[in-house]
Amino acid sequence: MRGAVIHGPGDIRFETLEDPKVLHPTDAVIRTAVTCVCGSDLWPYRGLEPIGEAHPMGHEYVGFVEEVGAEVTAVKPGQFVVGSFATSDNTCANCRNGFQSNCVHREFMGTCQADYVRIPNAQGTLVATDGIPDERLWPGLLAVSDVMGTGWWAADAAEVRCGSTAVVVGDGAVGLCGVIAAKEMGAERIIAMSRHESRQKLALEFGATDIVAERGEEGVARIKELTGGIGADSVLECVGTAQAMQQALHAARPGGNVGFVGVPHEVAVDGQELFFSHVGLRGGPAPVRRYLPDLIDRVLAGAINPGKVFDLTLPLDQVAEGYKAMDERRAIKALLTP
Repeated sequence: MRGAVIHGPGDIRFETLEDPKVLHPTDAVIRTAVTCVCGSDLWPYRGLEPIGEAHPMGHEYVGFVEEVGAEVTAVKPGQFVVGSFATSDNTCANCRNGFQSNCVHREFMGTCQADYVRIPNAQGTLVATDGIPDERLWPGLLAVSDVMGTGWWAADAAEVRCGSTAVVVGDGAVGLCGVIAAKEMGAERIIAMSRHESRQKLALEFGATDIVAERGEEGVARIKELTGGIGADSVLECVGTAQAMQQALHAARPGGNVGFVGVPHEVAVDGQELFFSHVGLRGGPAPVRRYLPDLIDRVLAGAINPGKVFDLTLPLDQVAEGYKAMDERRAIKALLTP
């Protein structure tokens, strides 16, 4: 098969790779329907995370089951399935508590920008749809496997409630999906922080009521101005930088909550400041598997359309251009078709 391999910063190649096989009785192999480039893939691409040896890339996927291990009974060959970037048995104590992304048997996916993918812990990770969905819904279902599930976790962790005010820090695919989540959870006011016109338009389409283009302390001041000087009930931090975290913490009202889902890079939280702010802070890798059945149903019913975050579609063999376009902010998110 063919797939994306990163060799160094800015160096993505489409290469011939060994076909995946069922290695354990809990594995499955799927044929990729569509895959994509994630914003978090840009950290190593930009040289901000160590790469080490050249290795495959990609952690978002939907596809058709090709083969299953002896212990996999939840899905069968031929079915269309959606999974998560973090695999889980969905039976351990952490999974039963709703944190499948911290399963005791967790494995993070990392080979999905390819024709075929081996899925560990397939029994607990994969969710099959009823029949094969219309191809027009595949991008939305692909978004559910990570960015929509992560945006939903950001809103959930920030305790968005009916009638509340939510702020979304970050206008990438996760932030935009966070707008969808806040809207679905009943937020009355959703303030999207964005400086890019195309992303502002999509945020408004997804349910944002206000746009704040300022950043840092200016951005916080604008949030306070919009909220009567108090701050927001819920803030979704969807970037992972130190500035984004500070902006999120300072934009929340006393007693408010921040849900942080951007993978932290050089982020430090001042304990004294947090203590006296009365702001709650929760985040981590999204427990996407917890939300999969509900989000799949919402996409199939047309209640949400997170697939709109894909504003660039390329054949899989042009994956390097997908990375480049996202790095240069010419695209929000690149969809890849095998």
